Amino acid sequence: MHRSGALPAIAITTGEPAGIGPEIAIRAAWELRHEARCVLIGDSAFLAMTAAAVDPEISLVALSKMAVNNNGLPSFPAGRIAVIDCTLAAHVRPGELDANNGRYVLETLDVAIDGARQGWLAAIVTAPLQKSTINDAGVAFTGHTEYLADKTGTPQVVMMLATDATATPLRVALATTHLALKDVPAAITADGLARTLDIIDADLRGKFGIAAPRILVTGLNPHAGENGYLGREEIEVITPALEAARARGIDAQGPYPADTLFQAKYLEQADCVLAMYHDQGLPVLKHASFGRGVNITLGLPIIRTSVDHGTALDLAARGLGHADHGSMVEAIRTAARMAAAQDSNSKAQ
Repeated sequence: MHRSGALPAIAITTGEPAGIGPEIAIRAAWELRHEARCVLIGDSAFLAMTAAAVDPEISLVALSKMAVNNNGLPSFPAGRIAVIDCTLAAHVRPGELDANNGRYVLETLDVAIDGARQGWLAAIVTAPLQKSTINDAGVAFTGHTEYLADKTGTPQVVMMLATDATATPLRVALATTHLALKDVPAAITADGLARTLDIIDADLRGKFGIAAPRILVTGLNPHAGENGYLGREEIEVITPALEAARARGIDAQGPYPADTLFQAKYLEQADCVLAMYHDQGLPVLKHASFGRGVNITLGLPIIRTSVDHGTALDLAARGLGHADHGSMVEAIRTAARMAAAQDSNSKAQ
């Protein structure tokens, strides 16, 4: 376990090696070296070479997986950053994917998950990966979130994006994620909404330290269905699910028209907005904070945050110095705050 009063140990998986993940992970870890004990997970030689090119002052210290599993994480002064070493299978050419490194990317995730479940890591922050590379390596893979859920035996997780770049913190969770729009209505069920609201409420309490979370919920249809004239999902599914949630002690209000809900006068009273589908809620958040947003997976037994962007192979191909590491900074800070809130909450129980 991370020591009480000590800086939390935050694992940062460095993602697709040919993308911007290694650079932004190193830059963010170095910037936050006095705020968190960042532990990079990746090929130590490759990361050391990258760090030297980013800033010669950065000093990385390689640790073996076996040593950490046996002895825990050693402490280093803020001028040195630990790397748990996983070995690349093939030479990295920036911007060029290589399926030979697909299983390497999964290994970095497995090390982070094991450390978080064993307690010597307080949280996981993931740099972006390339799904196609892992699939081309012969491993069926649909994404970080699904992989984490499977590895931790979690039956349902909830995707939430958050930002502090707005006047008040904005958190937007999703009832459905990567679905074709035509498939969304059938995917919104009373049972599914019940589980989603339970997860959001539990994690806002346990991992964010919010004693009485207030959740505002959008409708599915324009004008939240306009009393059934523009669709009946609000009447037949969403409203009954919200009434049942309130009966369980969850403060979930709605359904509200999505086109008017995202105003300061409503959001300043809310701890989270639950949107019905991906492009209903996320464009608002990304417009307000792209490059400073954080992707958070709710419902897991561990803390996981991530950046709000992809591998940016085109930027990586241009060389170091073109990528913005702001979202990674915010993802690490969010993970550290969540770890502190969870630690405080567990002590209070």
